Amino acid sequence: MRVTKKLLLGSVVVTAALALAACAPSAEPSGEATDGGGLEEVTVGIVTSESGPLAGYGKQYLDGFEAGLDYATDGTGEIDGTTITIENRDDAGDPDKAVTAVKELIGEGVNIIAGTASSGVALAVAEQAEQNKVLYISGPAAADAVTGINDYTFRSGRQSAQDVATAGTFLEDIEGKTVTVFAQDNAFGQGNVAAVEAILGGKGATVNSVLVAEDATEFTPFAQQVLAGSPDLVFVAWAGATSGAMWQAMSQQGVLDEIPVVTGLGDSATFGAYGEASEKINFLNHYFPGASDNDVNTAMVEAIEEAGGTPDLFSPDGFNAAIMIVQAIKEGQGDVDAMVSALEGFEFEGPKGAMTVRESDHALIQEMYQAKLVAQDGTFVPELVDTVSADDVAPAEAE
Repeated sequence: MRVTKKLLLGSVVVTAALALAACAPSAEPSGEATDGGGLEEVTVGIVTSESGPLAGYGKQYLDGFEAGLDYATDGTGEIDGTTITIENRDDAGDPDKAVTAVKELIGEGVNIIAGTASSGVALAVAEQAEQNKVLYISGPAAADAVTGINDYTFRSGRQSAQDVATAGTFLEDIEGKTVTVFAQDNAFGQGNVAAVEAILGGKGATVNSVLVAEDATEFTPFAQQVLAGSPDLVFVAWAGATSGAMWQAMSQQGVLDEIPVVTGLGDSATFGAYGEASEKINFLNHYFPGASDNDVNTAMVEAIEEAGGTPDLFSPDGFNAAIMIVQAIKEGQGDVDAMVSALEGFEFEGPKGAMTVRESDHALIQEMYQAKLVAQDGTFVPELVDTVSADDVAPAEAE
């Protein structure tokens, strides 16, 4: 029996979601039946950011998806005689555009939707999936609220809770330790404080925070405040143009020399953004090409590079999605309830190794990484420090 988690979303998301009109439910599988009773063709709608602020993430996902579909179908683009056709739509990171695209696809008979780099988009699309009873596999969108939101929504990447839990593994024993969250005083920063309090605080840590106004340009006093608190670990959650100045202040004030500082390692475009702090930061990481050593990862990396792309942070999310979609079509033949059942508890080998779709809430249980940046040929490249077991960073199960 699945457990469906009822979530109170942020007011902005709820308001936007309530304004979205649903189209008529479509429970019938798309495509035409073969003589043997199977489907000749199933169309999959990929809705993600091909333009807008998250276009880079969208490309990583799409490159991975193409490689994954080729891998999962042995280069045929079909499974058991059913051809898989892909319809790509650009949401530009806009929930309204995404919902419009999803409605159009559903109206055309599509009942498998995947993609989504933006968490705001993912939450809006998940509502459409439930209203219209279609299978939805979210991509890089990390919001924990996506997990367990309804019976029809899955994810092919990690979620924020797995990031935060990975940060805690930089201390041998989190119980009784003090963790300071250093972040901007906005929804993003406050959300990270709440996550660290819930996850690391729940494991016995004392959590406090140093929050900085978004318009601040001088970070020395805040770095000094962090240092004066003498925490056992500093978790940094920062975004935007002031990142470089913030890291410079943290380095110059000695925070990085005195206290373990952890933050998330982004995609390759960010590797040069930390300046003199680069080799002093501890990074939690979802994926980089050298983090994983298995045949599936090798196949993905080679396929993406042969197609002229570059494997990166969210390439596995696309690759995993393709494997999950092939499994759903193979077992469910386009029937949504059957496809949902086929994915619940599904275990498979992805580029990161063993992956498990948790049956109760559809969380994707997976390993995470500890990494560092090292100087090489005038730039910085990631290097694996340790692999964190999937069970050690599994998010709390939805109730």
